[in-house]
Amino acid sequence: MAIQWFPGHMHLTKKAIAERIKEIDVVIELLDARLPGSSANPMLAELTGSKPALKVLNKQDLADPARTALWLDYYNRQPGTRAIGLDASMSTPAKALIEACHTLAPTRGSMVKPMRVLICGIPNVGKSTLINTLTGKRATKTGDEAGITKVEQRLVLADGFYLWDTPGMLWPRIIVAKSGYNLAASGAIGRNAFEEEEVALELLDYLIPNYPAMLESRYKLKLTPESTDEQVLEEIGRKRGAVLSKGRINLQKAAEIVIYEFRAATLGRVTLETPEEFAQWLAAGQLLDAERQVKKDKIETSRLVKLKKIPRSAKPDLR
Repeated sequence: MAIQWFPGHMHLTKKAIAERIKEIDVVIELLDARLPGSSANPMLAELTGSKPALKVLNKQDLADPARTALWLDYYNRQPGTRAIGLDASMSTPAKALIEACHTLAPTRGSMVKPMRVLICGIPNVGKSTLINTLTGKRATKTGDEAGITKVEQRLVLADGFYLWDTPGMLWPRIIVAKSGYNLAASGAIGRNAFEEEEVALELLDYLIPNYPAMLESRYKLKLTPESTDEQVLEEIGRKRGAVLSKGRINLQKAAEIVIYEFRAATLGRVTLETPEEFAQWLAAGQLLDAERQVKKDKIETSRLVKLKKIPRSAKPDLR
């Protein structure tokens, strides 16, 4: 299953960013610390070009701290980029953001040369909650649902520091299959775009080898090297009373339990990818996407030849 979700207002967000970026000094991209690679928008890199970037790994209190350290090191080694972690327990997140932005753009930040910052992120990454914390008031609507913020707004974070907030934005086509599932599990994608059971199975398929002790502790399971995601989901349903007539397991209910407890971190502090894993998934996705494009081009060229729109001799060798 390919998971895609790009509502109409996201097209407007893309246009707004393309216009706003001309006068921006630093771009803050809010990432989900549980899936830093999958929650990084590749379209944003195209829109913002070479602007200094601050990668903020939000919800780090829900993520695996050892893996968060790996991701912070990965981003901090990239040119023109800083990375910091944030979570709901931090009392002065504004100070951390302002200091990081000044590091990236040291000549900006006065009333004469104010710091102009654009903050972006995928839906439901916690951006609205963070902004409300930064401003000390309910500046934006929040909720555990993707796509709540739908308009751009400017906020004054400090003297000489202006912050433009944009609605959460995904990208039109997710070429990394694993990223689609991770985004769905995190709540970044609307519920109508995926099947909970399939997402829960993909989630369990990763958790079984990477976080077996958490699964065993939370659901009172005994995992073996032969345990499969289907078996574990059924056992979770049985343990939690998601049982239908004649002992059948309500897999939909079991899937909802797994996804909810991952999002709430009642399962434990989990990160669904390392920098190395995501690099491998991305390379595989790019290769598959290139192969799809070759097939698509071949079909289109054949169609044009058949319609005599182009001469047969112009047909390229796309083997």
